[in-house]
Amino acid sequence: MSTYLEPRRVRISSRPDEPAVIEIDGRDVASAVEAYRITQTLDEGPEVTLYVAEGKGVEFDGMAGVLAEPADLRHVVIGFLQAVDWQKLDEAVLARPDLDGKPGELTRGMLAQLEDWARGA
Repeated sequence: MSTYLEPRRVRISSRPDEPAVIEIDGRDVASAVEAYRITQTLDEGPEVTLYVAEGKGVEFDGMAGVLAEPADLRHVVIGFLQAVDWQKLDEAVLARPDLDGKPGELTRGMLAQLEDWARGA
């Protein structure tokens, strides 16, 4: 894993049916990347985590902190699960029309809700 402590110039452009462009300080790194995540909070500037090189229609061009993580996608799953608000999950699952009263309905409802949210992410 490599982390740049100082912000780097980052350019990401990906569109369906076109090769992804992923550059750090003008250097093309797309061939070494399996996925990426761009996050920003109100208190901090953008942060780009690089995992992969597949373009899914995202474009970002700006200054950001850059983290290079192993291509192991467990980090993506862990990050997604850590971002889940349990209260919103609880409310969403209990409001699902597909609950059927059978054993395991809440677990099946939670997994279905998480999948729905993941597809929308």
